[in-house]
Amino acid sequence: MIVERQVELRFGLESREAGTHTNLSAVRQDGRCLWVAGDETATIERLTATLDGDGLVTGYEGHTTVALADLVDLPAGPGEEADIEGLARGNGWLWAIGSHSLKRKKIKPGQSGAKARKRLASVVREDNRFVLARLPLAAGADGLPEVVREDGDRTAAVLGLHSDSVTDLLADDPHLAPFLSIPSKDNGIDIEGIAAHRDRLYIGLRGPVLRGWAVLVEIRPGTDPDDPRRLRPLPVGDGKALYRTHFLDLGGLGIRDLCPQGDDLLILTGPSMDLDGPVRVHRWPGIAEVDAPEVVPAEDLPRVGDLSYGDGDDHPEGLAVLDGLHGEGTRLMVVYDSPSSKRLTAGGGVLADVVRLPE
Repeated sequence: MIVERQVELRFGLESREAGTHTNLSAVRQDGRCLWVAGDETATIERLTATLDGDGLVTGYEGHTTVALADLVDLPAGPGEEADIEGLARGNGWLWAIGSHSLKRKKIKPGQSGAKARKRLASVVREDNRFVLARLPLAAGADGLPEVVREDGDRTAAVLGLHSDSVTDLLADDPHLAPFLSIPSKDNGIDIEGIAAHRDRLYIGLRGPVLRGWAVLVEIRPGTDPDDPRRLRPLPVGDGKALYRTHFLDLGGLGIRDLCPQGDDLLILTGPSMDLDGPVRVHRWPGIAEVDAPEVVPAEDLPRVGDLSYGDGDDHPEGLAVLDGLHGEGTRLMVVYDSPSSKRLTAGGGVLADVVRLPE
């Protein structure tokens, strides 16, 4: 896929100091605005498009940040990162999901062999990573969308406060339960994408990849009748099951992001482990079908195109469909984790890629 142009995403000083602009993990368009998130904080960011005389986007600025803890309760409080890896928008809501992953400590440069071995043996659970938040979208005083705690009878709500996270649903799953105790970068559970369509959420896993098959989890969250600030999973389909798993042949790659386009689902793929590339975009047509297949062969997941990636940097992490404001035809925006120095701008921003979606 050829990069048509690049646009600058410009962040405020506090977010730059927190490294948000160099750790982008999710992006969604909302009219003139973009919602983005980084995986090193517990915040959601909004950027607003600047337009040229022809009404085309020249960049995004006007940055505002919202702390997730100001909208919903977090199990570990506001001081711990949520490792937000996916954003979805639908039916007047913005959804944010953490990675739901365990973390193995990294070896630090210059450490002795004994200390390095000790760090590699240490696995950490950070509870804020295990949340799914549903946030009301409302029109602000400036006419731009904003996320709020309450909007009439719509209330921000969360899943994952009391042993009721997405991964808790998988505790007895014959395929995924064995991976719940494995850190993300060791092919353990690692959520990295979410898409909303109608009353369903589709959750993409970077890992595990099972004998080359990537995994997508489908759930139907609803408001807890006993507490409007909490979510509960509702049955999916005609039975009592609270989730469905789908296995996708993506050539051995894991899911790095999901983005709906009409009734199709665009899938950003990449390595499940801590490796560079390859990175591809696939299409799953007709994902909205009630009886979407649980095993999807490669021939039913056509490749849209390949994306470039760096050597130790420029990791494509977020994918958004751009409708309008970017010229005729549909474009995709790609944002990067660990951007190369060439993507960092003098104004404190970072460059995102805009690519034309093939017809």
